[in-house]
Amino acid sequence: MHVKPETSSIRPFVVCAVLRDVTFDEASYNSFIDLQDKLHQNICRRRTLVAIGTHDLDTLEGPFTYEALPPSDINFVPLKQVKNFRADELMEFYKTDLKLKKYLHIIETSQVFPIIYDQNRTVLSLPPIINGAHSAITLKTKNVFIECTATDLTKAKIVLNTMVTTFSEYCKRKYEVEPVEVIYSDGRSYVCPDLSVYNMEVPLPYISGSIGVSLEAEEVTSLLNRMQLRAEKSAANDNQCNIKVLVPPTRSDVLHACDVMEDVAIAYGYNNIPKRKPASVKPLPLNEFSDLMRLEIAMNGFTEVLTWILCSRKEISSMLNRKDDKIEAIIGNPRSSDFEVVRTTLMPGILKTVGHNKDHPKPIKIFEVGDVVLLDDKKDVGASNRRQLAALYCGANSGFELIHCLVDRIMEVIGTPFVPVGDDTGYYIQRSDEPEFLPGRQASIIYKRKRVGIFGIVHPEVLNNFDIPDPCSFVEIDIESFL
Repeated sequence: MHVKPETSSIRPFVVCAVLRDVTFDEASYNSFIDLQDKLHQNICRRRTLVAIGTHDLDTLEGPFTYEALPPSDINFVPLKQVKNFRADELMEFYKTDLKLKKYLHIIETSQVFPIIYDQNRTVLSLPPIINGAHSAITLKTKNVFIECTATDLTKAKIVLNTMVTTFSEYCKRKYEVEPVEVIYSDGRSYVCPDLSVYNMEVPLPYISGSIGVSLEAEEVTSLLNRMQLRAEKSAANDNQCNIKVLVPPTRSDVLHACDVMEDVAIAYGYNNIPKRKPASVKPLPLNEFSDLMRLEIAMNGFTEVLTWILCSRKEISSMLNRKDDKIEAIIGNPRSSDFEVVRTTLMPGILKTVGHNKDHPKPIKIFEVGDVVLLDDKKDVGASNRRQLAALYCGANSGFELIHCLVDRIMEVIGTPFVPVGDDTGYYIQRSDEPEFLPGRQASIIYKRKRVGIFGIVHPEVLNNFDIPDPCSFVEIDIESFL
C-alpha cells in the first residue's frame, strides 16, 4: 500500500491485512459485517477515528495506492449501486440515505477526499463513506483484503487486529494472517498487522489488595489463564511476588495493571468476594434509615420500583385532579414534554408503573423510597430535597385496609405509638380532603402535630388518567420527619 502525501491533510494513516482461503457461510458472513458495524460505532467513534473497508482481493490487483484527490476527479460505482458517480454527486446522493448521511460531515467540507485505488485505478473505497461495488465481498469470496484508514494510528491497529484475530479462524490455515507493507512517500514504512504479545508485570499484593481477597500466585495465574491472559509467576523481588502477564492482540482492552486485577476478580467471581464496609466510611443516617425501611416494606410483600425524578407538569397537577396554578415545582428547560418538572410527590411514578403493567397478575403491591424536590426560600438554591416513602396496592378490591395496616407497621418498627388526637408523643390520623383520593376514604398521618403523610383510596378519575382499570390504595410518608 503506497500512501500519497496529500492524505496527511484529511486521513493520514492506513493499515491493511489479507485473510487467505476464507470459507464463509451465511452466519459467519453476517457476523463479519456486524463486527465492522459494531467497531464503527464504538472504538471508531462513528468512523471519525477509523473507517474499515473489506474487499474481495481476487477482483483487484496490487500494489494499492492511498490518495487524496479533489471530489470532481473521483468517479466510481459505489456499493449496492449500478450507476457511476462523481464524489461530489455522491455526497448529495447519500444525504437522503438514513445510514450513510450521518458520516458525510467527516469529509464533505474538505478540498480533497481520501480514495484507495488498485494498480488498474479501480476504486476500492471512498473512506469513511462507502466501498466500491467492484470489490464487494460475497459468500463466495475466498481472499479478503482489509484496509483501515484513520486519523488515529493506534486505534487503527487495534481495529485491524480485532478483525483479523476474530476471522482468521475461518481461513483454511487457521489463525494465519498475511501482512501488508505500508510505504509513505517520505520513505517511512511499516508492516501490519502487528500481532506481537504485550508483556506486563503486576505485583501480587496489588491484585489481592484491590480485590480484598488473599490469593496465592498459583491461583491468580490459573484465574488469568481462564480469562485468556497467559500468566506465570515471576521471580520475587524484595520479598514481593509479581505476576508476569502476556497480553495477546485479542485483548486490546488490557492497558494497565488494574485491567489485569479486574480480570482476576471476574474469574474469581464478584459474588464470592466478601462484602465489608471501609472503616473510614459511615453511611448517612437518612440513607441508612431508608435502607431499613426498604427491607421492612419488602418483608411485607411489596416489590420495590425506581421511577424517574422528572415528570410532566400535568402528571403532578391535572392528572392527580389538582389545579395547575397551585402547583409549585422546579421548572427547567425541558427537551421533552415527559420531563418538564422535578416531581413533588412519588404518586405519578407509582401510578405510571401500574398503568404500564396492568396486565400483570393481581394483586400488584409496589413501593418506592426516593426524593422529591420542594420549593424552599430558606435554601440558597431555592429548593430542598425530601425523602419520601410511597406504597400502592392494586387488586380486585381497593385494599384500603392493607395500606392502613402497612402504615401501622411502619410506625411500629419506627417506635412511634398510636396516640389520641392532639397528643404529640406519637402519631394519629385525621380526616383529609385531597382531590387525588376518594372523599371519606382518606386520612392524614399526624406526627408531633405535623402532617407527615397521607393514605387512602385513589380517586377513579385519577386511575382513569393513568389508564388503570382496577381500584388502588396508596400511601405516601415523609420519612425524613422521623429522624
